[in-house]
Amino acid sequence: MKRLILPAFFCSLAVVFLFTSAARQIKSPIAPDFHFEGPSIVIHGGAGTITRANMRPEMEALVRASLTRVLDSGYAALARGEDRMDVVVRVLSMLEDDSLFNAGIGAVVNAEGVAELDASVMDGMTRKAGAVAGLQHVAHPAALARAVMDHTSHVFLIGEGAEQFAWEEGMDPVQNAYFLTKRRGKQYQNWIEQHKKGTVGVVVKDAQGHLAAGTSTGGMMGKQWGRVGDVPVLGAGTYADDRGAAISCTGHGEYFIREAVAYQVNARMQFGHESLAQAAHTVLFDVLNAQQGQGGLIGIDAQGHAIMTFNSEGMYRGAKGVLTGTQGPALRFVGIYADQ
Repeated sequence: MKRLILPAFFCSLAVVFLFTSAARQIKSPIAPDFHFEGPSIVIHGGAGTITRANMRPEMEALVRASLTRVLDSGYAALARGEDRMDVVVRVLSMLEDDSLFNAGIGAVVNAEGVAELDASVMDGMTRKAGAVAGLQHVAHPAALARAVMDHTSHVFLIGEGAEQFAWEEGMDPVQNAYFLTKRRGKQYQNWIEQHKKGTVGVVVKDAQGHLAAGTSTGGMMGKQWGRVGDVPVLGAGTYADDRGAAISCTGHGEYFIREAVAYQVNARMQFGHESLAQAAHTVLFDVLNAQQGQGGLIGIDAQGHAIMTFNSEGMYRGAKGVLTGTQGPALRFVGIYADQ
């Protein structure tokens, strides 16, 4: 395969356009949460400089349709009583197959023009987890992360070793070109138009009140030296604990790793007795804003409180469930901008 070589300046452009200066960060009161009863689901497709001014109407329509399709599929599976971890993988696989997002098909590429994929999943009841990083030939990284959780004594596999495990699990390898799209090719000439795509994630609560979370990504455009972000790092980009919440993050991964964002939200809930909404707001708007770290997170707790909080200008996001105190049908919410 002929590799596309990125000029070095693209590495800094990725940071400039995706996670701009602190002056662009959004100040906000604590965002309201949804309160669902029974099975419920929250998803995201990345956060960053996402505004109506830089979003074509046809692209907005595609994103909203995709989020709606994934929400409906995931919620229907939960409502049928499917295993929560199966639903997490189902949802992430759908998003990995959608070139609108930076995960699987349509992933961004590293400095050598190669797609490198990361993912993690975690079960809130058992706190078992699986993570993979640096994949170049696995079509569904989230499914492999689940296999690591279920079929090994390990938690985190990387690179060639992770892929060898995938082949032993019966997964078929794909050429790296499988992940590269014409849309991503245009990204080299027109970065601003394409910077909106992001990491994908899902959190769920099943009918028994147990939680699960998962996140998948192609990483940062133009990344070098085997860089790995927060997505496969448990406690940074993904965490699930029935005693706290299921969390999936998206944003400038280095900041999320340094602050253990996903775990910190849980810790604030468990040991600081903060609500999910309070904990998420504090971490994103106080801790990360102080360090110019942009991004967002989705979360749900065992009582059905669900949040979609971000300190950037927008985040692809959605939630579905039956609101507490109502007779249904399930409410579906899809948003892109700060004002939805």
